[in-house]
Amino acid sequence: MEWANDGKSKGGVLAHLERLEIQVNRSHKNLEDPQRAQAVEHALRIKIHKLRRLRDELRSEVKRRQARVRASIANEEPDQTQEIGEQEVAERRQENVKAILQAYRFTGLSGKLTSRGVCVCISTAFEGNLLDSYFIDLVLQKPLWIHHHSIPIFIPLEEISAKYLQTNIQRFLFCLCEYLNAYAGRKYQADRLQSDFAAYLARPLQRNPLCNLLSFTYKVELRGQLFLFCARLLYKDLTTTLPTDVTITYPETDALPPSWEEQRASHENLFFTKPLHQAFTSFARKGEKLDVTQV
Repeated sequence: MEWANDGKSKGGVLAHLERLEIQVNRSHKNLEDPQRAQAVEHALRIKIHKLRRLRDELRSEVKRRQARVRASIANEEPDQTQEIGEQEVAERRQENVKAILQAYRFTGLSGKLTSRGVCVCISTAFEGNLLDSYFIDLVLQKPLWIHHHSIPIFIPLEEISAKYLQTNIQRFLFCLCEYLNAYAGRKYQADRLQSDFAAYLARPLQRNPLCNLLSFTYKVELRGQLFLFCARLLYKDLTTTLPTDVTITYPETDALPPSWEEQRASHENLFFTKPLHQAFTSFARKGEKLDVTQV
């Protein structure tokens, strides 16, 4: 019985100790769980606080960016509208220039489109003779401007551009054609006088680069008498090939006979109404002899 009691008591003690240990462990576990839960809850609260703070910061950043976007759109819309408007204007100008070049391709005005705009070629002519050609490279932007050109420096390109380039491209090109063709015509007449009638000149022809002021002395023989006439032709209108002022004088001190005064006046009228080389041809047709002897 004692052994049994001892075993029983041992078993009971051990079981009790085991139960106590389990209870202690459970108690410790129960004590640890609230602490762990509290620690986890504290950590979660900190994390939630950080997340809420980050959320608020993100909301503020979103609002700031939205405000910047709205301000940017408000500022860019007029620019985009202006850019679209400028592009439309450039396209319309390009189409206008193309139409002008196509409509007047037989008048010496031609051209081709470039990456910047259009390059216009102006071919000059006089009395059916093709003369020099010039080009002008236009940039079809706002404002319209000239990139390159071969227009002679004495042609008033700046003045023509200031008047018509921004307001009437067709008028600008036509006005430039008038100046260039008139210059080419005056130069052609002066060249013909020097080449075809050089022997009739008592002194070399004098002319300025624009060929709007010509001075020369020529010899005329009529009824066996030889006279020298000094001619001065002024072209005030730079878009014409006929002079606006003609002065013919007799360099000798003796007065001209009445018949020669009539010839002098007749020559002035011819220079007013005919190109220079045609006027000299008319002298011969009227029976006047242009003397080719050296004076």
